Amino acid sequence: MVTKLIILLVIVLGVVAAAQLMRLYELSAKMRKEGEHDISRRDNRLNAGLMLAFMIVLFGGFIWLMVQYGWVGRGEAASVHGHELDWLLNLNFVIVIAVFFLCNFLLFFYAWKYVKKPGVPAYYFPHDNKLEMVWTVIPAIVLAVIIIFGLRSWNSVTDQAPDDAVVVELFSKQFDWTARYSGEDNKLGKFDYKLTEDAKNELALMTTESIQEAIDSMQMGLKGIDNLESQLNDRHIMLTPEDRDAKRKDLGNKEKLIRLLHQMKAKHDSKIDKQALDDFIVKDTLYLCKGQEYEFNFRSKDVIHSAYFPHFRAQMNTVPGQTTRFKFTPDKTTTEMRESRGVENFNYVLYCNKICGGSHYKMKMIIVVLEKDAYDAWAAVKMNGVKNADGTYATVPAIFDAIQHPEKYPTAAPAAPEDPSEGETEEAEGGEAVEPVEPEVAALEPENAE
Repeated sequence: MVTKLIILLVIVLGVVAAAQLMRLYELSAKMRKEGEHDISRRDNRLNAGLMLAFMIVLFGGFIWLMVQYGWVGRGEAASVHGHELDWLLNLNFVIVIAVFFLCNFLLFFYAWKYVKKPGVPAYYFPHDNKLEMVWTVIPAIVLAVIIIFGLRSWNSVTDQAPDDAVVVELFSKQFDWTARYSGEDNKLGKFDYKLTEDAKNELALMTTESIQEAIDSMQMGLKGIDNLESQLNDRHIMLTPEDRDAKRKDLGNKEKLIRLLHQMKAKHDSKIDKQALDDFIVKDTLYLCKGQEYEFNFRSKDVIHSAYFPHFRAQMNTVPGQTTRFKFTPDKTTTEMRESRGVENFNYVLYCNKICGGSHYKMKMIIVVLEKDAYDAWAAVKMNGVKNADGTYATVPAIFDAIQHPEKYPTAAPAAPEDPSEGETEEAEGGEAVEPVEPEVAALEPENAE
């Protein structure tokens, strides 16, 4: 209690002392016959000198930071259009830095040079048409040049891709990416969100069979129409009014959806099924070929994401219910970039650059850029798989057809487990123990794949 009273007393005395000091300052100003608005020549010159000193420190610190930490820290671009975008960004930085130095130099220099002097009145300068024209026209011209170059670069990234560009779709959802490569026909199969089946058709690809499966699931699935009608009509199931209303609403929505699915089935042309069936799907790593142009299509299942390729200088939002796109050509393999940067474990990365939920921070995908031979070998395995001598598959193709019809791509039966009663080793002649030899499994691993 005593300590609190002492603290309170110190605060009160401090306030009183401050008030008395202010009063003393006012009385001394009256004795000097000076108003509060009057500034001494000494103070003016001090402030002018400080302005000049601050300008020198500001410019010196800026230059030191540029020398110490580099230009902008982006690193070398790894795509053809990325070099053009870097040149455009560098041009913007040169203009901005030049304006920064010019404007701040004039600001601080004139504050120092034209400090108030006794008996010298300020020059009244209300308006000047030529000056207004200069600082209006010159910035307009500079901005026009930047905008024109920017539009040209943007159009080069988003205009129509050539026929030989490989088409790849990136499908985003919380919190991962899935890549779908167009198959041998270089055409992506059609899709419709109503066909989404998390187990067999996560990407909602459209084929005759996937449409029928969606109809069957909607009608007879665990949460289908038949089950909902059974629950609503069963007198032995007690439902609260809220639960009953929710089930009725769900039933109404599914009845609308199944009508749309039947319309889709009636209009669907089975000839285009092959466009979807030969598409191959990859979830862990996005493989690209150096020198090959790619057209990327983007979709989102849930919320807005953003596909950000920092090393390739490309970014595009992925929007639910809408397909977005851009194109680029990688021009450095992963190996070349590792050697260029001197980082052995460097990898290109695809990030999500929109805050899309609690695990947004881990929504990324490794990108590996290969030379053509290595890329072709990897793509061949994904499209055709690797067969054993007996016709079974050591590596099943990653195409949609293999997901829809796994029975068409049989794998080798697993080896029968050994009888634990038998010894783990066999004795050869002479009593020497012979260890069992495991069969050697051949696997194709693309260069630099991680």
